[in-house]
Amino acid sequence: MTDYLLFHAVDRHASASPDRPAFRCGGRSLTYAAFAERTNRLANLLLQRGVRRGDRIGIYLPRSLESAVAVHGILKAGAAYVPLDPEAPVARTRQLIQDCGIRVLILAPALRRNFPALLAAPSPVTLALGAETEHAESLSWEALDTVPATAPGLRLLGGDLAYVMYTSGSTGAPKGIMHTHASGLAYARLSADLYGVRPDDVIGNHCALHYDISTFGYFTGPRAGATTEIVTDAHTKFPTSLLKLIEEAGITIWYSVPLALLQLLRSPTLADRDLSALRWVLFGGEVFAPRHLRTLMEHAPNARASNVYGPAEVNQCTYYHLDTPPADDEPLPLGEVWPDTESLILDADDREVGPGTVGELLIRSATRMRGYWARPDLTVRGLYHRERIPGNRETFYRTGDMVYAGDDGLLRFVGRKDRQVKVRGHRVELEEVEAVLAALTGVGEAAVYARDVGDNERTIEALVVPEPGHAADPAAWIAAMADQLPPHTVPARIDLVDALPRNDAGKIDRLAIRAAVAKSLT
Repeated sequence: MTDYLLFHAVDRHASASPDRPAFRCGGRSLTYAAFAERTNRLANLLLQRGVRRGDRIGIYLPRSLESAVAVHGILKAGAAYVPLDPEAPVARTRQLIQDCGIRVLILAPALRRNFPALLAAPSPVTLALGAETEHAESLSWEALDTVPATAPGLRLLGGDLAYVMYTSGSTGAPKGIMHTHASGLAYARLSADLYGVRPDDVIGNHCALHYDISTFGYFTGPRAGATTEIVTDAHTKFPTSLLKLIEEAGITIWYSVPLALLQLLRSPTLADRDLSALRWVLFGGEVFAPRHLRTLMEHAPNARASNVYGPAEVNQCTYYHLDTPPADDEPLPLGEVWPDTESLILDADDREVGPGTVGELLIRSATRMRGYWARPDLTVRGLYHRERIPGNRETFYRTGDMVYAGDDGLLRFVGRKDRQVKVRGHRVELEEVEAVLAALTGVGEAAVYARDVGDNERTIEALVVPEPGHAADPAAWIAAMADQLPPHTVPARIDLVDALPRNDAGKIDRLAIRAAVAKSLT
């Protein structure tokens, strides 16, 4: 059987290996056979309630087995799932529900306190599954037992919408990234091949469903017939218990943002845990300082590491593997462009540049999104078209990331196009300054920003979370950076903080820092 839809792999493994665990979470599990049956029932229930191909269905659940059932059940009904963050402000989530026209919402009873504000009129939601609410027709999970367990006989295409994943972007305005079965399946295929995912693998799915990294566990795992261990919300908050889970669950492949790995490294029980089952540690979304990676690989002696890069609009597009710990503190490259993908580096006038020259990275790939939900203007701005052969239009996604190709052919990250600032007439890449600061001894985490201090005057400043067990000396850090960077890029001030503001994806919240800086000036 050839997989051309995201859920086909589940049914294939349910037939070939029915007793193999598909998903586990919080001590509960579902075999491939049980998972296929459960998702079939959900799909049939949704179809009975009038769900049609292309409808958007919201998932408002914590990390759980039910979230996996919801994803694949929605897809089997021909609908598209829209993951909603249970910890986001209710007003923002309500905005997303209205923006995407969500009529069916899958809920968790534990989030009941949010229902009145979330679903009050004029909410488009007419059916709530999984929890009782006065604001829409309600069905419990037990309702699945009353519908057929056979697969729906729908004719769906690879180009049909599979999910809409909202991201704030640099402006803070939510934008829904539309992915099809074809783009999602291309990612599952390429990532499974790249990391050699096997049926005996246990994938540690740390990221919540509304973050694109989760698609590795929800789609790549089933593609290979592996077991996905969905890390509970409780485990994500306590590194000590998370380390215990990694050991006891026998996790072989881990994928998360660097923050989660930093938290594990700071756990007092790290040295007591056996992490020898790990064979891959994947990280992406932000820079991971090489010295922290060295420490991690020392504690996971059998693991290779991989720096994963790719905006949510293209899932993933590059990789850089490390078989051994990094030898120095040079920032890790983005690496190589993976198969079924082409890259361009263009200057400000959309002219292609050669090796060593910095430009914006553009990506053409089977994994590319269809576009932004209900925002054709953003879609037009985010895509670049060229015709090398008349009549054959090639479409690339503009990543907004500034990179260059080294002499070794590897791509190296310089900074965000929207984080490029001018200081005393000089162009400054804030990410470059941040990477130098983060590599210094005693710096646990760092965030660099620009502050306007007067008419046409701007300084570079930074926030630092000190590394435990090391002396915090901002003056010494500034002096060390002066030996490595041009004078106009050296921070004029470094403030110590207990923690950096983070968004729900675990990335540094640049918008919050920007707002705090603006507030301090008023």
